[in-house]
Amino acid sequence: MIEKVNPSHPDKIADRIAGAIVDLAYQVQDDPKVAVEVLIGHGVCHAIVETSAPMLRPEVLRAIHNAIHRIAGFVQIDLCIVPQDTHLADNQQAGFRCGDNGIFKGMPLTDEQKTLSAIARDIYQKYPCDGKYILSGDKLIICQSNAARADIEQLYPTAEINPLGDWTGGTDVDTGATNRKLGSDMADSVTGGGLHGKDLSKADVSVNIYAFLKAQETGKPVELCCAIGDDEIDGKPYHEIVEIARKFIKDAGGFEAFAEWGLF
Repeated sequence: MIEKVNPSHPDKIADRIAGAIVDLAYQVQDDPKVAVEVLIGHGVCHAIVETSAPMLRPEVLRAIHNAIHRIAGFVQIDLCIVPQDTHLADNQQAGFRCGDNGIFKGMPLTDEQKTLSAIARDIYQKYPCDGKYILSGDKLIICQSNAARADIEQLYPTAEINPLGDWTGGTDVDTGATNRKLGSDMADSVTGGGLHGKDLSKADVSVNIYAFLKAQETGKPVELCCAIGDDEIDGKPYHEIVEIARKFIKDAGGFEAFAEWGLF
């Protein structure tokens, strides 16, 4: 059993905004330290940014506002940017070391999870607005906003579609928050860390990606733990794990693009 939500779901809009801000931090500083939390809904976007990057520059502030409007439309923006804690930032001065405590799990994707991911993407190409989907065995549930049930039935005639009828969706009728759809993003790999709104030094990003990729490669579950300051995890130097995650994010198209669908 698996649920996927698409990139226009309010929670994913929050993830995408957080990812876009992380992308901007990387544009203005090499390997910045950054953590972003976003809450959005009903015409307001609240974003809190903790960062080492110089993001209070007028041109960067304009870029942040432009990114929020591009992703979420016209919303009132409540933006707070503060320096990251100096103790945490100093942890990385001599090179990449684990930026957080945590436990992490990687699980091989099931055929069911891969199937629903493909279905969600297929529907989103035709209906790029708020939607969520569940697959449990042969039972497919499609909740797609701004789409008539009869139109979706032409694509998936055996699915249960919009059980409560047509709906509007989006942040005008619901709220979104960063990292609230980890099950959709990580499937059975969900443990303690959120994927979105953080730089590569954070274990929530890099170790989660590393564990996921190792599980796909080996076909076996992967369980890891780490503490702030660790310079080695799973027998690998932490900087190597960071570079594996960096390539994954780059191949996805950046942190904002990664936030659209998560790991799969």
